[in-house]
Amino acid sequence: MSDLRVIIASLALVCTGLMSCSADPNPVSSSQLQGSETFLRTVEEARRHIRFGDLAAAGQSYDEALELEPENPGLWVDIARLRFMGGEHLTAIEAADYALELGPNYAPALLLRGQMVRDANGMEESLPWFEAAAAAAPNDPEILGEYAATLGDLGYNRDMLAAVRDLTDFAPDDPQAQYLQSVMAARADRPELATRLLERSGFTEDEVPAARLLSAIVNLQQGNFDTAANTLETLAGDQPGNVRVQELLARAWWLGGRDSLITERFAAAAELPDSSTYLTMLVGRAFERLGDRPRAIPFFEKASRPHEQTRFTLAPGNSLPDVSNRLRGLVSQRNLDQSRGVSTQFIRRYPQSGDAYSLAGDVALAGNDPLAAAEFYKVSAKVRRSWPLTRKLAAAMLQVGEGEAAKALLARYAQGDPQNLDALLFIAKLSAKEADWLRVQVLLDTAIAQGAGSDPVVLTLRAKAARELGNEADASQVKALLQDVLPGPFL
Repeated sequence: MSDLRVIIASLALVCTGLMSCSADPNPVSSSQLQGSETFLRTVEEARRHIRFGDLAAAGQSYDEALELEPENPGLWVDIARLRFMGGEHLTAIEAADYALELGPNYAPALLLRGQMVRDANGMEESLPWFEAAAAAAPNDPEILGEYAATLGDLGYNRDMLAAVRDLTDFAPDDPQAQYLQSVMAARADRPELATRLLERSGFTEDEVPAARLLSAIVNLQQGNFDTAANTLETLAGDQPGNVRVQELLARAWWLGGRDSLITERFAAAAELPDSSTYLTMLVGRAFERLGDRPRAIPFFEKASRPHEQTRFTLAPGNSLPDVSNRLRGLVSQRNLDQSRGVSTQFIRRYPQSGDAYSLAGDVALAGNDPLAAAEFYKVSAKVRRSWPLTRKLAAAMLQVGEGEAAKALLARYAQGDPQNLDALLFIAKLSAKEADWLRVQVLLDTAIAQGAGSDPVVLTLRAKAARELGNEADASQVKALLQDVLPGPFL
């Protein structure tokens, strides 16, 4: 697991993507949205329906607005966001493209396209879109906030600072300005200031997930381990698939001496083939600290043994959507025929949903059909190319012999998300298979510099790279670091 400074570095993107933290889910302001009075009233009626969660009624109002002004780019930005909220991801992209066709320099359309490009192609490729949006609307707080957050998560700290200063100058009371300043204060190891700024943003009161995570990390910085754990436990219940939150919860319990909670909560998860190395090691240490050395040994051995992530476990979990849980349950029972039938029905029902194709890919991969899995994942990646999806798509491509394409996919992902340590390690393992030890060394040195220096898998592979390159002194130094990380000898 990375250290806290790396986790904080990736917390800037709190209100990004197609869901806004503001009360208005369609952030085309009245000053930017132009049209007749009747048109504007109709659009506002649609937005009111969205605020109350009635997407069907909102769609009817937008249909009425389309009859009035069918070529209004601001209307198509609203429609794109509505479609995305309703799970029609692919047609949402089409609507965003049409908004840009109608208004190539229309700032809200440029902003929306930047958000979509960031989700699908990575943060680096989204920067030109945010820069174009900022040039079209220099004083727009949301655009500046999105741009600053993206720069921050890319590690461009000076550029982020400049953008946040601009945002603060134009909108000193904007909640995202306060939040981004809180992130920077936490990075600078000033937790008291970070807490004040975070409270001022109001995001914790609104229960914004990234703000709650930042609050927990600041409490960890201050040694308030139980307080941090309480926040993280709630967040982990809301986001059962978020590995980072699960690891942080285990870490908070470890620092607070709550070993029984660690073993009760995470022992079963740590036994799964694709479990987190950090979590596995921590469960072992918790058993050891409880005096149960025999139970600890298998976890230590598993954490210390490099493993290949070309297969992935699908296990049901709490708080997952019903269809996802149903499919996971069927796959875990090896009922592959029925699981394929359910996933096919899901795509037929929601043919424009990236999530439907992602689930179908999971089922195909679990059913040993990597070719079909890759095709499903590629469709889903048009909407959002997250790291879990990228990792599974790369695994499927490797299984069907598309090694070069898989490496290109991973390299592109790493460029767009350079602080993702899991991606760096995945690429390093592939490079090790090809005996490209110099690349392995560079990738792992980057990962270690960003906080992966306590991962035994990283250090083991880094020591091997040093030996293969003939640098015994370097190998010995890394091996010494590894001995500090691993538990003592078994009796």
